[in-house]
Amino acid sequence: MTSLSPADHLALADLVHRYAAGVDDRDLDAVVALFAPDATMTAPVDPGRAPGTATHDGLDAITTALGAVHRLPVTVHAVVGTVFDAVSADEATGRVACVAHHAFERDGGARDDTWHVVYRDRYRRTDAGWRFASRVLEVRLRTAGDVRIVGTGVPQR
Repeated sequence: MTSLSPADHLALADLVHRYAAGVDDRDLDAVVALFAPDATMTAPVDPGRAPGTATHDGLDAITTALGAVHRLPVTVHAVVGTVFDAVSADEATGRVACVAHHAFERDGGARDDTWHVVYRDRYRRTDAGWRFASRVLEVRLRTAGDVRIVGTGVPQR
C-alpha cells in the first residue's frame, strides 16, 4: 500500500491553501497554475437556487469559471479541514472542508453569502510539484446576512 510522506501532506496542504489565498487575492493566474494542464473543475451552476453542476475542462475553461469571482468586492476562504490519501506514488485524493464568504453590495448595504463547502480533489504529482487533476465543489450549506465591507484585502498590483 502506498502512503503519503509528511512532505507530500505538507505540499498538498500548501496547494489547497494557495488556491484559497489566490482566489481571495484575485490572483487567478496563480490559482490556475495550481491545476494540471488537463484538469477539470466541477461546481454548482447556482448553489442553493438551481440544481445542477457544470464541469470545466482544461485551463482555459477553469480560468473563465474562476473569473466570476471578480463580480464580488470581497471573498474570504477559510480551509477548516483536510484529509489526503495516496492512490499511487504520484496520485492522491483529498477531502477539503472550507467556509467561503462572498460579500457583495446590495441596496446601499452589503451582504455575505457564506458557503460551507467540501472539495473532492484528485491530485497529480508533476514536474512542478503536486497539482489539481480535478476539483469538485460541493456546497453543503448556505447562510447569508448583512455585513459591512471594511476592505477588499486584494493586493494592489
